[in-house]
Amino acid sequence: MRDFFILALEKLIAVLIILMMLAVVVGAVAVMSSPEGGALQGIAILLGGALYVILVGGMLYLFLGIYHNTRRTAELLAAKGG
Repeated sequence: MRDFFILALEKLIAVLIILMMLAVVVGAVAVMSSPEGGALQGIAILLGGALYVILVGGMLYLFLGIYHNTRRTAELLAAKGG
């Protein structure tokens, strides 16, 4: 059951990152097309949003990587000790 939740979390993170990227692009296009906005503000939103998505996605996948490395290490130590 635990593996189901971990795999579901990985899929949920992937969907979340895609939705975040889509929101950044839509927001940038909306700012570029608004009368008060402009190309410079839209590009700033694209750059800032891209950095945010990379940081958040990287941290989420880093935490999952730590879990997988810990699990593999525990399995190796159990096999060596048993």
